[in-house]
Amino acid sequence: MSAFKVIARRELLKIASLNGLSVFLKIAVGLLTSKVISHVLGAPGMALTGNFRNFLTAVESFATLGFQNGIVKYSAEAQDEKAIRKLLSTVVFFLTITTVVLMGVLGLTAARWSALVFAGDEQFSFVMLALALCLPWYVASMLLVAVLNGFGKFRDVIRINIGGNLLGAFLSVLLIFRYEIDGALLAMVLAPALQFFITLFFIRGTIHYKQISIGAVCGSTATKLAEYSAMALTAAAGGAGVFLLIRNHVIDTAGAAEAGWWEGMLRISSYYMLFLSTLLAVYFLPNLSKAKNDQEVRSIYASYFQWVLPAFAFILVLLYFARPYLTLLLFSEEFVPMEDLYFWQFAGDFFKAASMILGYTFFARKLTSAFLITECLSLGVLTVTSFFMFERYGLRGLPMAYALTYLIYFLMLSAYFRQTIITSSRR
Repeated sequence: MSAFKVIARRELLKIASLNGLSVFLKIAVGLLTSKVISHVLGAPGMALTGNFRNFLTAVESFATLGFQNGIVKYSAEAQDEKAIRKLLSTVVFFLTITTVVLMGVLGLTAARWSALVFAGDEQFSFVMLALALCLPWYVASMLLVAVLNGFGKFRDVIRINIGGNLLGAFLSVLLIFRYEIDGALLAMVLAPALQFFITLFFIRGTIHYKQISIGAVCGSTATKLAEYSAMALTAAAGGAGVFLLIRNHVIDTAGAAEAGWWEGMLRISSYYMLFLSTLLAVYFLPNLSKAKNDQEVRSIYASYFQWVLPAFAFILVLLYFARPYLTLLLFSEEFVPMEDLYFWQFAGDFFKAASMILGYTFFARKLTSAFLITECLSLGVLTVTSFFMFERYGLRGLPMAYALTYLIYFLMLSAYFRQTIITSSRR
């Protein structure tokens, strides 16, 4: 075994262990908040928090212009102080403009956004106003975490995530018991914003405000970041919009309770998918960005498919057989009907996990056009199949459509990267 593989595997195991602790904590926090929401708010409340979660994802994407992966890549590649200065100054300049604009839009049209997100209900306008006020802190936290990630400070990034999870759990439980649905929505807004102060502690000595200057704003850097922006906005905002559209359709046709059961299934999925998404963001993306040739890229792929994916599949099998206990543990008896959704949701998550490492290569190698085409196709397939299968199979049709979509997506990416990486290595 080459020295590169040995070192990479040891580092992967160290990061995966710490990341595993973070994910375990996130699952514990999710268990607690899901249990509280299910008992205090019920399935309809679960559906409303799901809608708002999707809306927050879209707002986050537009507020940050989808720069996160670009910041990680160019921070990792920066060779000197001048390059870092250009990157930070350019990012801060554009994110400041975007944040101010979004604050105005959310604040001045809060009632309309409330009606759009909450199926015509304008009573949650105050949540939109709170989001507008908290947006600058959230954007600043995102920028700092992305820089830490790019600098290879994986442990600090994971520790920030741990602190954010604990803070989120405390706020959620406190506000839900005190203000019920209003408190649940406010906690979702406040926790990411307050995470800024945790991030500020870990960023000490890494970057300084003097590195940011209007004179260092660079047009070529902005152009490079714009490609990542197009990719991230399509994935995050597009995906959030599709799920919001589907959930509102379920609420209108079958009721908020069924939408809440589906949201419960999505919550369980998000808990264990967090392990993969965090591990890919803090370890695999920076290493894919630094890879100098196809051989190193294939070595990174091998570590994922040989170690990470089999472990993930094993966890899915265990969770599937434990589903009756898992439902009652995380939620309440009101959510028992969601047990019919597990098999297809887990199948879809496996295909999604298999495709994620390939998808991150789009960002690492800045393959913008290929990413946009495959992402738009997958979102289109998900939308069409979800509406069709929901009408034909009821609520179970939604995870069936999800599994079919990610099977197609995995096959598309496998075909694309077989031509661009494996074939090219044999020439």
